[in-house]
Amino acid sequence: MNRGDAIIYGCVIVGAGVGLLIDHAFPGVLIGLGIGYLLKQAFDNEEK
Repeated sequence: MNRGDAIIYGCVIVGAGVGLLIDHAFPGVLIGLGIGYLLKQAFDNEEK
């Protein structure tokens, strides 16, 4: 697993946790997934 995938998975897990706290896990996962992709792109652009 590369660093970009780990960033996405971590954000999804955090998003699910926050979503469970407010009783809406699925939207939390989707928001975490979106943030994970944005962070992955940001880190990929810094390396190039």
